[in-house]
Amino acid sequence: MRSRTAPPLQGGMRGRARGDRAAPGEVAEARRGTMPGTMPGTVSGPAGTAICLLRCDLRAHDHQVRERRGSGDSPGIVPSPCPELAPPALCSQVLHWAQHNAAFVIPLYCFDPRHYLRTHCYGWPKTGPHRLRFLLESVKDLRETLKRKGSTLVVRKGKPEDVVRDLITQLGSVTAVVFHEEATQEELDVEKGLCQVCRQHGVKMQTFWGSTLYHRDDLPFRPIDRLPDVYTHFRKALESGAKVRPTLKMPDQLKPLPPGLEEGTVPTMEDFGQKDPVTDPRTAFPCSGGETQALMRLQYYFWDTNLVASYKETRNGLVGMDYSTKFAPWLALGCISPRYIYEQIQKYERERTANQSTYWVLFELLWRDYFRFVALKYGTRIFSLKGLQSKEIPWKKDLQLFECWKEGRTGVPFVDANMRELSATGFMSNRGRQNVASFLTKDLGLDWRMGAEWFEYLLVDYDVCSNYGNWLYSAGIGNDPRDSRRFNMVKQGLDYDGNGDYVRLWVPELQGIQGADIHTPWALSSAALCQAGVTLGETYPQPVVTAPEWSRHIPQSPGGSPHPRGRRGPAQHKDRGIDFYFSRKKDAC
Repeated sequence: MRSRTAPPLQGGMRGRARGDRAAPGEVAEARRGTMPGTMPGTVSGPAGTAICLLRCDLRAHDHQVRERRGSGDSPGIVPSPCPELAPPALCSQVLHWAQHNAAFVIPLYCFDPRHYLRTHCYGWPKTGPHRLRFLLESVKDLRETLKRKGSTLVVRKGKPEDVVRDLITQLGSVTAVVFHEEATQEELDVEKGLCQVCRQHGVKMQTFWGSTLYHRDDLPFRPIDRLPDVYTHFRKALESGAKVRPTLKMPDQLKPLPPGLEEGTVPTMEDFGQKDPVTDPRTAFPCSGGETQALMRLQYYFWDTNLVASYKETRNGLVGMDYSTKFAPWLALGCISPRYIYEQIQKYERERTANQSTYWVLFELLWRDYFRFVALKYGTRIFSLKGLQSKEIPWKKDLQLFECWKEGRTGVPFVDANMRELSATGFMSNRGRQNVASFLTKDLGLDWRMGAEWFEYLLVDYDVCSNYGNWLYSAGIGNDPRDSRRFNMVKQGLDYDGNGDYVRLWVPELQGIQGADIHTPWALSSAALCQAGVTLGETYPQPVVTAPEWSRHIPQSPGGSPHPRGRRGPAQHKDRGIDFYFSRKKDAC
């Protein structure tokens, strides 16, 4: 998930989000609570049909949190772009709300064609094969889960606002449209479109906030403009006073679809013009999408193996499935709830052990929250070339250099290994993401949006807020208080892949180079390269760039021995915040 010094470049499923936020007049209007022709409050009695539009919440568990407030809201809560919100009530969200307010419930997922177009700046495909396959698996899994509860997932291809309009017209019984609010502009534009549809047809709209560990209404920062620009300040404020809302269970039996409504077929990879990717046996994420797999992963990582108890020591690993939680892809699509993870951590700490590692899982979830709230605060500025700081940097747009980076042909083995893993599997470790992002922005000086959009295309765990927040951070124009932060590619390789096993796995043309020398083939003698079967510029590229500071870490006496840190694992640093967490838990006992 993440290290203390820099946020993890992890992401989820959503399209890019651009455009303008709601105008002030629309914001004020958005605090109203009823649709024209409807009575205030919840839908009276279990009558009519509720459409539950699912987007990044593809799960049945923890589908309930208190609904967002209406006109009596405390100042500073960013409202939905829709002016037809329900008034204050202690209710639940989406599926749970619909169960209590309609006779028929339609869980709906739309494959929005806009998610399969091109990225805004450089025109890479928005959704690549790894994430698409993971999404299709998640949709299928949710359908099976809902069927076991007496319902099903209705699937359609089309823009959600168009699909919802068609269902309202077709059925004639729709009384409510329910969904979770999102944070970025493309998703907010969909919500505006849904608002217009509901207004035109006199249908109630009910929205909820449910994507974060801490609820938006519970932040100690009002208005959202007061959100700290430094993560540590944000974390301390939440850890010292805010509470995580509890999860609630869904009923065993769900309301049925209205009679005669077809569930629709789940599309295939071929329907999107893509081929099913071959699973690379070297992948660190050989998992399938869906809530079922997400819950199995948590069970395995927490309860079956106790791996969570050593997470902080292993999280900077590079090879294999078990060096980190691997929750990010499921979190991105909402297949697992951050609140459920939190509750399982609390239970694990009560029943087995509480240590720095169990805390660090929560630390990572807070980073995820933070970037979502940063998106609320800054809107479309998270996509701006100048970033959150409006900083003028002469970024280059050298496509030839970018091709070397994305294809893993930079001549810097640690960078190349990570980029090849991403291309082959759709996954990359947190440590790798920090390094390749730093290399692109600080060593190559390329436009950070080139890297952000490439990650958007390839990452199986792409999440718009985390992805763009992290790239801004790496580029020195986001939430990093040290805007000059720069990773030393040679030192990082030696620290976290001291014997070169990871590079050897993904850059097989360098397998003949022994030990730590594999990280700096350009520093080896001609004889050593010849013995290893490597010809720079032919079998492996010359480095496209070298930084002066790298030379301090090049082994002075090449000979194939592992770097000392490679023998004992990644470097460990003292992490502030942990003592506070444990002292607080002690005080609470």
